[in-house]
Amino acid sequence: MTRILVPIDGSEQSTDALEYALEEFQSDDITVIHVIDPIEAGYTAQATVPGYSEEWYEQAEAEAESLFEQAQDLADEYDVALDTVTEVGRPSRTVVNYADENDYDHIVMGSHGRSGVSRILLGSVAENVVRRSPVPVTIVR
Repeated sequence: MTRILVPIDGSEQSTDALEYALEEFQSDDITVIHVIDPIEAGYTAQATVPGYSEEWYEQAEAEAESLFEQAQDLADEYDVALDTVTEVGRPSRTVVNYADENDYDHIVMGSHGRSGVSRILLGSVAENVVRRSPVPVTIVR
């Protein structure tokens, strides 16, 4: 059985990637992973308020659970039970490390399609995963 890892972030592209994985790897083991990026908490003025980080993290975890419920609703259409995991860290590095440390065979993920200056400044999670992954990566547009 092939082990497939599908990063999800709530974007249309990550939903497309999950749907692709469900169609192409229906009889395999599919895990959806959501990475909570702690850097996001530091970009607001509220980050300096005591207790904000705990509140932010709880909200991020609730969002992850909501994403997993939506993913399972889609998987139910294919009669597939998904495994789910939430990790904390930089998204591209966390996805690659998780896949490597947990013996996944393939990563299927969406492309955000950034171009130009935003791609140069922000980088591309998908591109970084492709460059660093020890396993094959399928990018779904």
